[in-house]
Amino acid sequence: MQPARSRLLFTPLKPRFLAPAAALVLAVPLALAATAVTAQAGTAGASTGTPTVTVSGTTTYQRITGFGASEAFGEAEVVQDASPAIQQQALNLLYNRSTGAGLTILRNEISADAGTTIEPTAPSSPTATPTYLPLTSIADDQGQLWWAQTIRQEFGVTDVFADAWSAPAFMKTNDSAINGGMLCGVPGATCASGDWRQAYANYLAQYAKDYAEAGIPLSYVGPENEANIGPGYDSMIMSPAQTANFMQYLGPTLAFSGLRTEAECCATEGWDLAQQYAAAIEADPLANFWTPLFTSHGYTEAPDSPLAGWDKPVWETEWSTFQTWDPAWDDGTTASGFSWAQNIYDGLTAANLSAFLYWWGTSTPSFNGDNESLVQVNTTTGTVAPSGRLWAFANYSRFVRPGAIRIGASSANSDLEVTAFRNTNGSVAVVVLNTATTAQQASFGLQGVAAGPVAIPYLTDASNDTAGQRPVAVTHGSFEMNLPARSLVTFYLPAR
Repeated sequence: MQPARSRLLFTPLKPRFLAPAAALVLAVPLALAATAVTAQAGTAGASTGTPTVTVSGTTTYQRITGFGASEAFGEAEVVQDASPAIQQQALNLLYNRSTGAGLTILRNEISADAGTTIEPTAPSSPTATPTYLPLTSIADDQGQLWWAQTIRQEFGVTDVFADAWSAPAFMKTNDSAINGGMLCGVPGATCASGDWRQAYANYLAQYAKDYAEAGIPLSYVGPENEANIGPGYDSMIMSPAQTANFMQYLGPTLAFSGLRTEAECCATEGWDLAQQYAAAIEADPLANFWTPLFTSHGYTEAPDSPLAGWDKPVWETEWSTFQTWDPAWDDGTTASGFSWAQNIYDGLTAANLSAFLYWWGTSTPSFNGDNESLVQVNTTTGTVAPSGRLWAFANYSRFVRPGAIRIGASSANSDLEVTAFRNTNGSVAVVVLNTATTAQQASFGLQGVAAGPVAIPYLTDASNDTAGQRPVAVTHGSFEMNLPARSLVTFYLPAR
């Protein structure tokens, strides 16, 4: 969404903080096991009568891939170039499962800008051999490669995917990486230089190859970003029909490259546009075959409904607000943590999203100074500040792990919005948003859920940041707790 900043020099990866990834994966279950030994119900405990909330393990919905953010347009470089203390604070807040949000997905920008693209020089024709630059020669891909390597090594985060905002300038009708323009060769875009569709697919595959060779295999690559607009930063116009046409090139090119990377589309600006682009892909058998994942943003319309006719996974991959930096949990604004807890709930339940991402994980006051990130990094003062939005993500991402299945959850109290998930290790996470301005006493009934003897609550509100509370006894598949006003509580139930 932003123009690229000045480029920083490549710094070799130096592990300098935290435990190995395996230890992080075990940290939460081990901590829970330790507290469960002494867990007794205090003001909360087993419930009697008809439950307020019913969780049904026999009712299943979508599989969850995870939660994440981007470090595009040079934001990764800022942290890469910062002090070890700032690096540690920022990365811990985003990826640590015990003290941070525990995010599991990173979205990259494939830059077309001069100085940051892997193909700055036009070959003599679309079929001529291209000259690609190594990632190390373009500031380590604006710090994104360093970031991906670090979070993989330190936190075990392996799901990295990438979107291009634009094809290289020489492949486009306007001969520029910015201000829109179309890809030469798609229907309605004829260029004197020829048809660049296959060359563009090769370019995207090369980016994926570079990452695979650096030890970071990409899960997906996408050819466009908000392709209905052409702003003064990397951008490219692609209509729904043009997009469907190009997916017939990108999908097989990736498939036959020997990579594990697949094609995704379409990073649309909002859910209204998502419906249009998804319909165009569905109507084209080849495009539909080669598009296993649909992606969209939440700007022009929030993800509030399933994509009609689409039966494959859907991710929301970018969304934020743009007012002055606001770290509050609940101040009535769209930037507050409470508002984003509501957005995540709506996306998972109304649109059946498999992944939910914020725009930036980190940003700096000098670059934007608004709410486009979960964490604000100030390299001048040496401070790192989390937002309430970060903790809204933490209540989901720490406990709803990749591969989890959303299961049935309903509430007889309209003030309580509930989701539930069964992880691959058998544990269950029940996430409850209390939208009321008063505390709500809630009883929980578990059906078809093989839970252990306790549920461990984690509370986020104006005074708590995903803070562990006294474990609650689970008796005969039921428990209860008084939920604070305007709070988000995740109950983690270890597998029996």
